[in-house]
Amino acid sequence: MIDLIGRTEPLVDAFRRPITYLRISVTDRCNLRCVYCMPEAGLAWIPKPAILSYEEIAEIVRAAATVGVRSIRLTGGEPLIRRNLERLVAMLHAIPGIDDIALSTNGLLLAEQAATLRAAGLDRVNVSLDTLDPDRFTAIARRPGLDRVLAGIDAAIAANLGPVKINCVLMRGTNDDELEAFAALTRDRAVHVRFIEVMPVHENVDMQAQAWVSSDEVLERLGRFGALSPFEHLHGNGPARMFAYAGAPGTIGVISPLAHDYCERCNRVRLSADGRLKLCLFGDHLIDLRTPLRAGGGEEAIVALLRGAMHVKPERHHLVLGETSAAMRAFSEIGG
Repeated sequence: MIDLIGRTEPLVDAFRRPITYLRISVTDRCNLRCVYCMPEAGLAWIPKPAILSYEEIAEIVRAAATVGVRSIRLTGGEPLIRRNLERLVAMLHAIPGIDDIALSTNGLLLAEQAATLRAAGLDRVNVSLDTLDPDRFTAIARRPGLDRVLAGIDAAIAANLGPVKINCVLMRGTNDDELEAFAALTRDRAVHVRFIEVMPVHENVDMQAQAWVSSDEVLERLGRFGALSPFEHLHGNGPARMFAYAGAPGTIGVISPLAHDYCERCNRVRLSADGRLKLCLFGDHLIDLRTPLRAGGGEEAIVALLRGAMHVKPERHHLVLGETSAAMRAFSEIGG
């Protein structure tokens, strides 16, 4: 059924979850090599001809918008290493029905691009940051750059790319002693820190079980730092449970795919840099959109594939502590 402004019935999966959120990887490449994410030598990158052009991404988003997708998040790899990203942002901003465009980034290139991206139509950013210590940053990311990330956060705040969220992957024995320091940021500034449970992937399965800190432990420890109250009004589409200290301008969140999964609230699908629709971050359900798109299928073909995907989107993931998930690559994908 088509309504008066040309939109068809919205996407709803087999478990009656409305799908309103599309995460788009614009590149698989990254300028960091975080220990929990990928090997130091990098990965086998997708060949450039296979990567979707900005025009192809916009065509898929136009189709998705006709069936109820309203929110877009640009991810990677590291999305800011793709040239002229503001051009894609402007194209997406012009699509009827898209009312929220966000970006997940490691922040290294954010200071130089924040104002331009905001002018193009970007609404907000998430910045990955696992430590406030320069030497520890280099050890975790296998590259230096803490000062650049902090400058990027400042630039995002100045450009009104808010709420500015900071995603911290907490690892026992590596950075969990900084829990209170990150929480203290929310008492001084309008930043929103979310602690993410480290998850099992090919590159970290041996360390993950020992490094894992549950969201329950995080909240218990931070409760000793001051009383936390639930916070329900932060804009975004992510899976975090949010809390705040009394009078604090910022908030604290926990994202817990292992301790307390959030599958029943899943409202998203993902588009890989090479045009495959991924129906669960931790699953292997992939639908090729690039081939029919490049064959000239157009909006009707993309909508048909999106609707068909709703029949195979899984009810939940099956992550197990200490067991690898072959499907997951980068933690920039998790913190929405």
